Amino acid sequence: MAETRLKTVLGHMNGHVNGFQQGSINGHSRFRYTLDNPLLSLEQRQFYEDNGFLVVPRLVSTQLLDACKERFLALCDRRLPWNGITMMKDISLAKSSTVTGERLYNKAQDFVYDDVLFQYCLYPPILDHVECFIGPNIRAMHTMLINKPPDTGSQTSRHPLHQDLHYFPFRPADRIVCAWTAMERITPDNGCLFVLPGTHKGVLHQHDYPDWEKGVNKMYHGVRGYDDHPIVELPMEKGDTVFFHPILIHGSGMNRTNGFRKAISCHYSSADMEYIDIRGTSQENIAKEVEEIAKRRGMELEFQDIWRFRSRLCRGRDPIPVA
Repeated sequence: MAETRLKTVLGHMNGHVNGFQQGSINGHSRFRYTLDNPLLSLEQRQFYEDNGFLVVPRLVSTQLLDACKERFLALCDRRLPWNGITMMKDISLAKSSTVTGERLYNKAQDFVYDDVLFQYCLYPPILDHVECFIGPNIRAMHTMLINKPPDTGSQTSRHPLHQDLHYFPFRPADRIVCAWTAMERITPDNGCLFVLPGTHKGVLHQHDYPDWEKGVNKMYHGVRGYDDHPIVELPMEKGDTVFFHPILIHGSGMNRTNGFRKAISCHYSSADMEYIDIRGTSQENIAKEVEEIAKRRGMELEFQDIWRFRSRLCRGRDPIPVA
């Protein structure tokens, strides 16, 4: 087991993931997806350039992850007020009158104003790495603690292949990066992430709900036409963190175990980003869905304003508005 783990870590660091090899750095003097920063090696930068993701082993402390887990359990048990956090349920359990607590909730979303969970977004080793991708002025834009439950047999614990940029009305895409950290050992059995290396160099595709016989979770939109594409699975140990580009196509499998699979993530953007008008684009469907949910909660906000509300500065400064 230790030998297998070592090979996996070395593979991530050296540019090999389950047989996938990075390209040569010879002849490359400029990088599109990373910025000059001594923290990342040239090999790491080239791996991200070629593949759109980079795993950094053991980046986040056990103490922080355990504190976040306890906070999540307290939210599930209603021992704390949710205070703007969206607690989401797996569709196969949403109407259950007997399932409660940790088993019921598969995600805590939008926790930027929670004093405990937001410490993940502010964690210096994460922000130091984020700077390598987006620069010194950093905003937390999208936050999630994902509690993938044991699958009920409906296969709804899986997540379809998708691109995160589909959900974001801000640009540029190359100055957005996700930090996604394993809160416990994550394997193909309990539904690890899988990625399609190199797809970050493509375009944002049309996303729709997949045609899954037993339903799909709310806002789990997916791309079509990639179901037979080779994937790379990312098994991770507690504290391992993967950074990936918002156009990278990725998803996750079913949890075929009896336990939970917890991860915590934050999408960061340069604070100098700009909001865009998504009317007439492939993003209209998700914008309308998000706006309708906000309206049911008593907030009549446009898609862009919802994202402004759910974001928070983590490091550096916000741009000075032009009068």
